[in-house]
Amino acid sequence: MALMNLIILCFSLLLIKIESTQPLPPFSCDSTNPSTNSFPFCNTSLQISQRVQDLVARLTLDEKISQLVNKASAVRRLGIPYYQWWSEALHGVAVATGVENGVMFNGSIRAATSFPQVILTAATFDANLWYRMAKSSLHFPTMRTYLKVIGTEARAIYNEGEAIGMTFWSPNINIFRDPRWGRGQETPGEDPLVTGKYAVSFVRGIQGDSFEGGDLKDEHLRVSACCKHLTAYDLDHWKGIDRFTFNAIVTKQDMADTYQLPFQQCVLEGRASGIMCAYNRVNGVPNCADYNLLTKTARGEWGFQGYITSDCDAVKIIYENQTYVKSPEDAVADVLKAGMDVNCGDYLVNHTKSALEKGKVSEYDIDRALNNLFAVRMRLGLFNGNPRKRIYGNLGRNEICTQAHQDMALEVARNGIVLLKNSARLLPLSKDKTKSLAVIGPNANVPKTLRGNYAGPPCKAITPLVGLQGYVKKVKFHEGCKTTNCTSIATKKVVKIAKSVDYVVLVMGLNQDQESEDLDREELVLPGKQKSLITSIAKAAKKPVVLVLLCGGPIDISFAKNDPKIGSILWAGYPGEAGGQAIAEIIFGDHNPGGRLPMTWYPKDFIKIPMTDMRLRPDPSSGYPGRTYRFYKGKKVFEFGYGLSYSKYSYKFVSAGQNKLDFKKLSTTGTVENSGYIPVSAIDSDSCNKAKFTAVVGVKNQGKMVGKHPVLLFLRREEASYGSPMKQLVAFQTVRLNPKAKANVEFQVNPCEHFSRANEDGLLVIEEGTQFLVVGDEEYSISINV
Repeated sequence: MALMNLIILCFSLLLIKIESTQPLPPFSCDSTNPSTNSFPFCNTSLQISQRVQDLVARLTLDEKISQLVNKASAVRRLGIPYYQWWSEALHGVAVATGVENGVMFNGSIRAATSFPQVILTAATFDANLWYRMAKSSLHFPTMRTYLKVIGTEARAIYNEGEAIGMTFWSPNINIFRDPRWGRGQETPGEDPLVTGKYAVSFVRGIQGDSFEGGDLKDEHLRVSACCKHLTAYDLDHWKGIDRFTFNAIVTKQDMADTYQLPFQQCVLEGRASGIMCAYNRVNGVPNCADYNLLTKTARGEWGFQGYITSDCDAVKIIYENQTYVKSPEDAVADVLKAGMDVNCGDYLVNHTKSALEKGKVSEYDIDRALNNLFAVRMRLGLFNGNPRKRIYGNLGRNEICTQAHQDMALEVARNGIVLLKNSARLLPLSKDKTKSLAVIGPNANVPKTLRGNYAGPPCKAITPLVGLQGYVKKVKFHEGCKTTNCTSIATKKVVKIAKSVDYVVLVMGLNQDQESEDLDREELVLPGKQKSLITSIAKAAKKPVVLVLLCGGPIDISFAKNDPKIGSILWAGYPGEAGGQAIAEIIFGDHNPGGRLPMTWYPKDFIKIPMTDMRLRPDPSSGYPGRTYRFYKGKKVFEFGYGLSYSKYSYKFVSAGQNKLDFKKLSTTGTVENSGYIPVSAIDSDSCNKAKFTAVVGVKNQGKMVGKHPVLLFLRREEASYGSPMKQLVAFQTVRLNPKAKANVEFQVNPCEHFSRANEDGLLVIEEGTQFLVVGDEEYSISINV
């Protein structure tokens, strides 16, 4: 017993020694430092606003200015360390290549869980899964709560002393308006409802809120989320026009019911603590210098309480590239007065003092920004003493790359992958009867391609080749062409391989050489000779081939869709660290695919439409077809929401509450005479609540496999006029059903929200006439009286 006690004592002393030598994360208000622990801003019993006011009052002018940039200088006399505002966590804790971030993975922690790129995650149409993507399945009895994966790993890296920033500039919630946009992969797609729901789920998950919201009453943040890029930002570099100087001409109508909706949801429901204003101008005004956007709308109408950062060097660009102002000091004055708080870059450090001396800004403008900045840092607990002794303090390296987190990455990939074609039920392949397999393609065995952009080093990487090798002993592999550019192909070699095996899986598509930040696509077809490679192999193979596409944006693969020798097509986005495993599980039937496309797949001729045309609504007089499934009237390769399964699902409206809605009785001001619509603003909130109803849809799995199936509820108008969407998504849920099983799915419908659209003045209105709730081929009519 004495020996056991001695061992325990020695182990405890070893742990104390390890902890004492482990670097502490940067923090303020060290209780062991008598020169700083008496400051009121260190008193956690005071309100954050009081603490911030005390801190800002103690700063000199030079010290204040030093805090207005992402590399916020240390103020050593007050015990305030250097802080880096810029960190990334788009689909896992990440880095931005070639720049200093708050997390660099250059210490003892070299990896974090790498989830699928956002566009594939959105294809799950599962808001709970989006939240859980940032939520650990492990339960820690000491905290009595569930922990969020991305937020947990970020906080753990910080606690280990290997991060100097806890403000993460994610998520990207711009609308994927044009299929050529290189950054569309970062977004949840083209639908404002899906994008808004994703924003809310992600922000609540990473910041430490509950799925339903409302758990941040004490305002403590696990980490800080930042919704970007406000607003109407979806062009990087196209035909000599770049994001830095592009002036997006956007109608009030499109702004109200599309571009702004996700940001509004991010703030109102998600309670994001950060916003990033975009580089571009909107209707002539740079976003970061737009008082109406940042202060009147975000802070005023939406009630935003947090910090607003510029995109990197956006303030400099206002003067040097956009020539919107006459001097650097004018640029500084415009952004501070507009409501921006921190500049990614050094422009405010270099020119704010001069702007003050010239009377273009006041110290009040600076203090206003500092109040927002230090309030967020205090909400993160960075001014509460040693963070290891505070809330979230027990998170460390044991919470990084856990098996539970990696299992979650696999689950997201499985549920997001979309089955686009499955002729004669080629898939799933038989695990017993498939004796030989060829895996061919430039994306078959490149771990980096799995991650997409804004990714960190993954815990592991399972490529499609490796995943498939786990199912078949005899696998032959050939790249076909060395890179996705596919300028030359080894036709003879791959045809010979294809003839020698039972089945062929082709892993083709794009990578960051074709689509990424600052790189929009010029074409919507497969690059180089990929099409020739695919068709040659398909023609030679014994049986129809399986085509797997890794890409963020859509591709016109009409040739493959119509080729009987290409039996199955899977879209796998950029599926993250476990993507190859997920692909293999679907091909061999260990998972029933259920993903559905979060964006329209346009034909290759869509490139004739200027990428600079921001209009969503079609213009019949000029032949402009419009954009996104809500308005686009042209041909499609695949529709928004399209996705097959190994099971067939049937739907039936069980109930929908009511078939008539009389908004005349609900209006407080009456309808607009002879307009055919009623403004939503004319209906008080109580009346809107009374108009809500529940639509119940019965769903049955007609197949022989268990499946997780997204159920999408649309609204279709009998006549789409005055710029109304042809149809629009109003709700979605996923349901897991055993073979032949049934379930009722309940949707909460709010007519004031879901039945509205914007008029030409940007006013949300509800139209009279017949409207239909639609699920699959089933419809339920509702008569609207205004």
